[in-house]
Amino acid sequence: MKYFSGLHLPFINLYWPVDSNENRYMRYFLITLFLSCLFFQSRAQLTTAKLFGDHMVLQRNQQVPLWGWSTKNAKVTVKFNGQSVHAKADGQGNWKALLKPMTAGGPYTMTISSGKERLIYKDVMLGEVWLCSGQSNMEFQLKNAYGYHFEQKNAAQSPVRQFKVPNKMSLEPEKDLSGGQWIKADTNTVGDFTAVGYFFAKKLAQQLHVTVGLINSSWGGTLVEDWISKDAMLNAAEFRDVAKNLPTTWDEVKKRIDQQLKEYAYRNKQVVSYKPEQLAAEPPSFFESWQKGQAPGAWEWQGKLYSYRGQGFMQRTINLDSAYTGHKSTIRLGQTDADMAIYINGKLVRNGALPANYQLGLPAGTWKGGENSLLIELLSQQKDPAWFGVGLTGESNELYVRFSDTTISLADNNWRNMPDLSQPYHFDFLPNNTAFTLYNAMISPLIPYAIAGATWYQGESNTEKAFQYRTAFRLMITDWRNKWKEDFPFLFVQLSSFGGMQGSDQGSDWAELREAQTMALQLPNTGMAVITDVGDAYNIHPRDKADVGYRLAGKALTLTYHMPGFYESPQFSSADFAGGYAVVNFSHADNGLVVKDKYGYLKGFELAGADHKFHYAQAVIVDGNKVKVWCQQVKQPVAVRYAWTDAPIEANLYNKEGFPVSPFRSDNWKGVTQGKKFE
Repeated sequence: MKYFSGLHLPFINLYWPVDSNENRYMRYFLITLFLSCLFFQSRAQLTTAKLFGDHMVLQRNQQVPLWGWSTKNAKVTVKFNGQSVHAKADGQGNWKALLKPMTAGGPYTMTISSGKERLIYKDVMLGEVWLCSGQSNMEFQLKNAYGYHFEQKNAAQSPVRQFKVPNKMSLEPEKDLSGGQWIKADTNTVGDFTAVGYFFAKKLAQQLHVTVGLINSSWGGTLVEDWISKDAMLNAAEFRDVAKNLPTTWDEVKKRIDQQLKEYAYRNKQVVSYKPEQLAAEPPSFFESWQKGQAPGAWEWQGKLYSYRGQGFMQRTINLDSAYTGHKSTIRLGQTDADMAIYINGKLVRNGALPANYQLGLPAGTWKGGENSLLIELLSQQKDPAWFGVGLTGESNELYVRFSDTTISLADNNWRNMPDLSQPYHFDFLPNNTAFTLYNAMISPLIPYAIAGATWYQGESNTEKAFQYRTAFRLMITDWRNKWKEDFPFLFVQLSSFGGMQGSDQGSDWAELREAQTMALQLPNTGMAVITDVGDAYNIHPRDKADVGYRLAGKALTLTYHMPGFYESPQFSSADFAGGYAVVNFSHADNGLVVKDKYGYLKGFELAGADHKFHYAQAVIVDGNKVKVWCQQVKQPVAVRYAWTDAPIEANLYNKEGFPVSPFRSDNWKGVTQGKKFE
């Protein structure tokens, strides 16, 4: 006789003969009963949302909601700081309690009980709680920022704590986070804190003499649309149609991005499987039908190649004088996560793994006079480490062709990209594959935790759609406030300086994004930190995060805590045109403007006449807080711009308190991003 064994109930050993149907059904019944008991036992456990726990910071001077789960209809009691409040779970076991406002203090112990079950949370502080969100520059950790070692040594004396929300996506709003815990700043932990958030919190703690808690919910490379709720997008005319058609399952997401990839790569034409030998022999003109790309820059951030994991080709045309045909040269291609084959004018010059920042020597005769075709076949992705997938990354000064007397930079947007769909490929599901997913998993579960306000550092991923960001950013701010049922302060960082220094005639999507951010100040209870002077034109992640955090804190201390003595960047208010000049007026310049230049020359201004053609202009400060602008080529100016470029590192107009004037334009002429929309 055969027996079934291996399942042990607390009240019975399940050894049951399985010969007969009757015995088999009885076994299944007992198994089902046991699993049901386990389910109801797990549901009976008293829990809170994961935001609550040891070392947490609760918002002072506000009602403090607490919530969690227990058995249905159970009575739950919360005892904290002299208060004892009761709540009753509903038919699904959801409960919520509300503590009355309390002043700053601690550490306290919180006890939550229901029947014989009890939760005890220790070292709880009452202070200021700020939500920190956005993309990689908010996610940027303190251990990678300037000044880290000093902060590390003194972290234990800083009353700052952080709850890092785990990165997660969801197609539906989540009730709870996937994990996380409150961490106190000390020597061993502070390096993992958001750098901007830490410096912001440190300044607040020094001025307010309270503990500051940071809820760090950020994810690098993400669009603002990832952080907006679906119902908010459905109710917005700008996004309603696209929101209705976004996928509702991950299988639908996969099909959608695969179709978008093929339409993007082949421009809605038939899919072609290219062979490297064939491509290597093609003239440079052949590649003009491919989509433009850039280096340095992973494909992750270029067009519809986001989340693509596979192989591909990159091509760039290099023009040379015939004198260089007889000279040796070297080529350097930055960094990549992939092995590669390199072809120059049809000849294979390298095949296989390429160490980081490897410099390849090329013999005389490699290049020819006129147009040369540099083709790179990006092969299998290296597993360790695999970071951004396909593309050339690294610093801009790490991509070049160098001869003995000249260097040709390969760091530009003159590349052409083509995924190789003849080889196996797949997609890593990432936030920008659709919308709402980060709101669903990383914001919705935080509501209605009591907060003082929110800080935001994002926008780099939205620069291609900067004009639409005017609507999207304000929609997100309003959406969060509606969900919290509170018009809390919302402070944000204007984009730093990164990329080229082109003039207004070429246009700048980064300048247009900064303008869209500035327009969000039209919403009440908002503030912006201008940081164009502390960026890095060659690094999208500048390491100076202290100035960023301190400028945000200064705005919070003025706007939220009504403390005097903190200043901010001047903003454009108006321009008067007469007599061949423009006279520009500013807000936040009452104490006067200064030029940060040893020669005293103002830089960064441009003028245009009725022909809409801009010319670089001269400028001087007049009346202490105005700027007079003129240009010999523009006799009758009608528009003035300042710092209107991707990286306005030459802009040098400040107020006397040391804050840079925010980039601006007086006109509203069509820009380079108008008409480009989220899909």
